[in-house]
Amino acid sequence: MNNLEIPADSAPEFTSTSETSLLVVIVDSNPSQKMLRDNPHVLTHCIDSVIAFANSHLMQKAQNKLAVMACHSKTSEFIYPGPNKPLDVRQIDGQYEVFTAVEKTIKQNLAKLLATEKSTLVTESLLAGAIAMALCYIARIQRTKPPGCVLNSRILVVTGSGDSASQYMNYMNVFFTAQKQGIVIDVCALDQHLSLLQQGCDITGGLYLKVPQLQGLLQYLLWVFLPEPPIRQKLVLPPPVKVDYRAACFCHRELIDIGYVCSVCLSIFCKFSPICTTCHTVFKIPGPLAVKPKKRKIKL
Repeated sequence: MNNLEIPADSAPEFTSTSETSLLVVIVDSNPSQKMLRDNPHVLTHCIDSVIAFANSHLMQKAQNKLAVMACHSKTSEFIYPGPNKPLDVRQIDGQYEVFTAVEKTIKQNLAKLLATEKSTLVTESLLAGAIAMALCYIARIQRTKPPGCVLNSRILVVTGSGDSASQYMNYMNVFFTAQKQGIVIDVCALDQHLSLLQQGCDITGGLYLKVPQLQGLLQYLLWVFLPEPPIRQKLVLPPPVKVDYRAACFCHRELIDIGYVCSVCLSIFCKFSPICTTCHTVFKIPGPLAVKPKKRKIKL
């Protein structure tokens, strides 16, 4: 979380008092993802698709704003706008200078982040922390916007990692915070089904999509996630799937169907325990039911 401070010159500048859309894209760059272990070149394809999608968002309206984060195994950082001074780029082959700056900044900062990864241990991605940083960034931009400017904010998570029940409480905290702030969370799953992030999409009113073919990632991003949430109701989008609302137990951090709930702090456990490990409440263990003696029949 020490990368949350962004220089003032990197913050979005509002030049209009009209409606503005802020999109924060979180890209999971953890090399321990199964699809990256099998084929490391997949990351290049995903980054190119995300850059094209981000530029399409900026192309929709001149007032639209963008931020891109890279979620890693040990840290999460903003790779656009970067923590350093913005790049001074010129027009190349007729490309718009802003698009060139987005592409170069994202690729350079992501390469620096990947170069710092030296550990070979397989660790999970810090997606919950990245979403929390995105919420803090949106809250900061919300405070600095001029009066009369309407800011519509949303977060898109692009990941190929599996579900992480150990971050269950962190996920629930950021999901309900986003719901209270009116921020939509969208999820694009590249490799595995993510039940916890699917819950976050349902809670915040976002869209969840498991990409059928990774080769068509850009097409799915432009089709499903490029339109604003108010416009999505008028489009033909993939039908919503049934949300898996299973909770993770507090003892083993595994998703369970049936468990025991503490009546004081509402902690969930997969096995009965006489003492709650969260709030240390001692439960009364019900004793065996008393067996009533049978009445003897009186012989006449």
